[in-house]
Amino acid sequence: MTHHTVKSLADAAKPEDLFRGQWQYNRTSALDEYKPHLDERWNEGCTNAWKLWEEIIPLGYKGSHGIVSASIKKKRTSPRSVTAKPPAPRVVTRWILSRPETLTEIEQLRLRTVLANCPELDALTGHVRSFATMLTERQGERLPDWLDAVRKDDLPSLHTLAAGIDRDCDAVIAGLTLPWNSGVVEGHVNRIKMLKRQMFGRAGFRLLRKRALLS
Repeated sequence: MTHHTVKSLADAAKPEDLFRGQWQYNRTSALDEYKPHLDERWNEGCTNAWKLWEEIIPLGYKGSHGIVSASIKKKRTSPRSVTAKPPAPRVVTRWILSRPETLTEIEQLRLRTVLANCPELDALTGHVRSFATMLTERQGERLPDWLDAVRKDDLPSLHTLAAGIDRDCDAVIAGLTLPWNSGVVEGHVNRIKMLKRQMFGRAGFRLLRKRALLS
């Protein structure tokens, strides 16, 4: 134990002062994943710790009732409600880009919570999923209506995408409708680029052509 640690313990005015440090703030709990559900039910008026514990058991919670009870007690004594740590942007992006039916109940609940607090992100999610439906179900005829809906929302990044689609709208509609694609051509282009990189950009056309034909 260092002199600094001994001094900090000696100077503690109350027991809570003994528990300081990075570990205290970054410590995770088995309940963290289920706090959005608890927060939602708390806001709805359900404050019974036992009932809340029974509700999150089917959702996958494997912790004890005591942890839930302590969390609810903290809510009752706290001057402001204790909420779960917000998910990282990368996690929210994955939720939005995933098929809704592939998300777990907890992930769907947390995504609904995020979207409820951000109307712009909610609108963006609707457009992204609508475009994904057009792409996977080959509904290219819906593209003009999708572009009109995008322009009605204040989403500058999507407006830029819509403007780019407008420049070649017929080709995009064909790509969203027809079963053919340019994947094979793109594969050959990438292969030729790889061969050229292997020769550090010094390959002339004749040598590059020979390697492409023989590879």
